[in-house]
Amino acid sequence: MKRSVVLALFLSVAISPMAWTQVLDVEDNLREKNNDTIMGWRRGGVSSLNLSQTSLTNWAAGGQNSFSVNGLLSLFAHYKSEEEAWDNTLDIGYGLLKQGRNSDYMKTDDKFDFLSKYGRQAFGNFYYAALFNFRTQMTPGFDYAADTTKISNLLAPAYLLGALGLDYKPNNYFSAFIAPVTGKITIVNDQELADQGAFGVDPGENTLTEFGGYVRLIFSRDDFTPELLRNVSFTTKLDLFSNYLNNPQNIDVNWETLIAMKVNRFLSVNFTTHLIYDDDIDIEVDGVAAPRVQFKEILAVGFSYNF
Repeated sequence: MKRSVVLALFLSVAISPMAWTQVLDVEDNLREKNNDTIMGWRRGGVSSLNLSQTSLTNWAAGGQNSFSVNGLLSLFAHYKSEEEAWDNTLDIGYGLLKQGRNSDYMKTDDKFDFLSKYGRQAFGNFYYAALFNFRTQMTPGFDYAADTTKISNLLAPAYLLGALGLDYKPNNYFSAFIAPVTGKITIVNDQELADQGAFGVDPGENTLTEFGGYVRLIFSRDDFTPELLRNVSFTTKLDLFSNYLNNPQNIDVNWETLIAMKVNRFLSVNFTTHLIYDDDIDIEVDGVAAPRVQFKEILAVGFSYNF
């Protein structure tokens, strides 16, 4: 009897570490798979249309009639296999504002941004990757404070960027792309603006070519588990570029954030911010032209559809 008890204890002590190790291995494998289990194509997007209107008649407190419309379309198509990762995104935004009965419509938003990034696994969660990005606007832009002076146009500016580097993708919602070899072309396809040397091009020229290093960080998630965040989609993208050939210490910054909160199936609240700093773009304030931080914020409530 004693021998049986001793033998049983010995076997339990000997076997339990092995069993525990197997359990841990299974948990580690499940945890690793849960981080990035979706293979093949994932497609989807967010679209929204937001309207705002104010009408005043004999309003003693004063004010102006106004009407505004703002539209947003954000699409993605991502492919994932054991050895490959291919991410594609398209962001389009446009907005108009009319103040007063006799005024013209003024543009409040105008964006076209396409990005494609392809990578093959190098080791672990790291991929050898190539990235292409094209950004521009769709209609002319004016400085309404300066009597509607034209300051931008379709393809003026437009930005082409190509980069080769290493992409870190630990899961489906975060990516860190570091590219020491990057080419950037600024296009000003409006001769009036090109003759002014707008957006950093030499006066009279239509393009500016730069060579440098590039970093792109992106976090995008719409599957938060806390009940409070159940209907919230959050995306933030940060682009950093340094021109090796001219003032490499002056980093160009492009940082965008989108928070989409669904009230019900078709009603949503969207909050977007966009921060830009480009050492090649001079902005005049109080008669002084110099590179400055640009910032845009849009809060909109309206129709939305996720797909």
